[in-house]
Amino acid sequence: MAKHVKYAKSHDPIIDPCWDPVFKSIFTRNTTPSEIARKKLLSAILEKPVKELSISANEPPVSRLDQRQIRYDIQCLFNSGERADIEMTLYPHKWEVFRMEYYLSRLFANQEIREEKSSYKTLKRSYQISLLARGRLFEDNRFDHRFIYYDPESKIPFGGLTAIITLELEKLGVTAEKAVSAMSEKERWAVFFKYYNDTEKQPLIQEITREEEGIAMAADVISGFTADEVAFFHEMSVEKYELDMRAHAQEAEEIGEARGEARGLEKAALNALAKGFSVETVEEITGLPLEAIKKLALLQTEE
Repeated sequence: MAKHVKYAKSHDPIIDPCWDPVFKSIFTRNTTPSEIARKKLLSAILEKPVKELSISANEPPVSRLDQRQIRYDIQCLFNSGERADIEMTLYPHKWEVFRMEYYLSRLFANQEIREEKSSYKTLKRSYQISLLARGRLFEDNRFDHRFIYYDPESKIPFGGLTAIITLELEKLGVTAEKAVSAMSEKERWAVFFKYYNDTEKQPLIQEITREEEGIAMAADVISGFTADEVAFFHEMSVEKYELDMRAHAQEAEEIGEARGEARGLEKAALNALAKGFSVETVEEITGLPLEAIKKLALLQTEE
């Protein structure tokens, strides 16, 4: 049970731990509550005790919330030499899994093995931990996943040193209906993030805060945000909305261009077929799939 509890509801949708600048501000401060919350969160997700050595000073540093950067991840180095990159993503992109793999590869490869007593055998485990606030990334109903290398045919694990861990908060479902005493630490954290600003779930959030020291510390940090920091979160929310709308418009434009190009290729394929070219030749000319060309040829015959 948490020894220290200080829970204050913000009543402000911007002060949401699922909002990535808020998430990073909670867990990267040079304060005891922030440090305890960070270690407890990592321990819960990795399902083992974590003794942290340091976190990187990657942007935007919490002491300068006015600095805007794209990534809001937190890179941690443990006393064991293991390392982890943890982040909250409000709206995962359709290419999110590739991004996770890319940053995990960078984190793992950033270890120094060229020193005299270092080699491949001295490499330590690296984890990419991604909490996903909205939407579903995978088709199943399990909210937490741990991805490692394995042979898909023999099911033999590779035994490597990297893992991608995801928590999809939209999949919590019945987990939030469980008694707090029956929840794992990881489930309690997930419910806290998901329902922190849900009015109907406030009794549940307060009970979790009383029972889990790390979550109580996170709530302490949130309750201590200054007026300037809250104003920054509001400003960032407006800016992010504008950037998201711009990105969606660009994506729609790209989809429209792709569809236009596809229609142009189909028209070229139909013209070539009408002139007597074989479907194989049309495939070489247009680059369209052979099955698609066969369907066009069939439609042309029916007409």
